[in-house]
Amino acid sequence: MNLRYCLPLAFAAAAAFAQAAEKPEDATARAALQQLVPQVKIDAIEAAPLPGYRQAIVGSQVVYVSDDGKYMLQGTLYDVQSKHDLTSSRLAVDHKRKVDAVPESKRVVFAPAKPKYKVAVFTDLDCGYCRKLHSQIAEYNKLGIEVDYLFFPRTGLNSPSYDKAVSVWCAKDRNAAFTAAKAGKAPTPAKCDNPVAEEYKLGAQVGVDGTPSVFAPDGTRIGGYLSPTEMLAKLENLGTATLAGN
Repeated sequence: MNLRYCLPLAFAAAAAFAQAAEKPEDATARAALQQLVPQVKIDAIEAAPLPGYRQAIVGSQVVYVSDDGKYMLQGTLYDVQSKHDLTSSRLAVDHKRKVDAVPESKRVVFAPAKPKYKVAVFTDLDCGYCRKLHSQIAEYNKLGIEVDYLFFPRTGLNSPSYDKAVSVWCAKDRNAAFTAAKAGKAPTPAKCDNPVAEEYKLGAQVGVDGTPSVFAPDGTRIGGYLSPTEMLAKLENLGTATLAGN
């Protein structure tokens, strides 16, 4: 038996079975979205908090499709009684799953000895506010905040900013090269296996449209640049879900 041919067939069969097992309303919503945008990539379809609608995760947004497939809504869905943003909460779950999939070995980490909070920051080595944030890294750490950096060169892949990020990643002392680059020193050109491209693509998937973009461990995007005290207040307000290790 040739596994090279059997495995792709098995995966295709599993995917077909999963789609066949969808509820009729899910299948109708999927068909409606694909009718509007044939090449759309749908991450998930499920019941929406809004009666009579399904919600679909499409990239970094949620869209709502009526169970009969006739109507689609885009926007923010609020629970009036609790004044809760249901759309952002659902996206945070998806963002957490995607960001958590990046192992520590693919992050540039600046952490205190015993972190209380942890954030993931999509960063560009050249952006002004990114540099301002990193210039205060000791203050974030002093407040118990671990900062895990992910690369997001704003000018895109195979650009000077991308090359600079790769060189920093490939440096012998990665954290020192990162700090030097944030201070305006050009890194020594270097190439090696690196996560820069995949982190850039991840940023696009979770809606990063500028840098820095700061995500709490629960997947909530808590801001762009935040001073150390502002970041601490944001994390405290989010509650125990932001504690390091959660």
